[in-house]
Amino acid sequence: MSQNKTQATEVDPRDFIETIEHKVRKADALVLLDLFTCVTGYKPKMWGPTIIGFGRYDYTYDSGHSGSSLATGFSPRKASQSIYIMPGYQDYGAIMDRLGKHKLGKACLYVNKLADIDLAVLEELITVGLKDLNGYWPVHPE
Repeated sequence: MSQNKTQATEVDPRDFIETIEHKVRKADALVLLDLFTCVTGYKPKMWGPTIIGFGRYDYTYDSGHSGSSLATGFSPRKASQSIYIMPGYQDYGAIMDRLGKHKLGKACLYVNKLADIDLAVLEELITVGLKDLNGYWPVHPE
């Protein structure tokens, strides 16, 4: 069985953020780093070369495939901030309607800049997403 491509690393998330050239993306990443740390209570950890994760969950699917993944987090991508609400089992439509300008993927949210969204609503989304995930797969602080 193959391992997940995205594994936790020992790189310091702040060191990674310092390498971001886009000024707004870098400033927003620092805000998100503090926001996720405060909301989750977890220490940030790099997952792969570009994802900053908070918490971890271990899973085993019916197929037998198992692994570990970040519980929540974000990645300051070139085009937008990708915000991961894993694995997105519930309909968060009522929260998303209040969030502001964003696009949705399967388990992630794309935001061009934090000025486009309500950070209090993002905090709510992170909290609800972690609670939802913990109902399926226990979330661990690492």
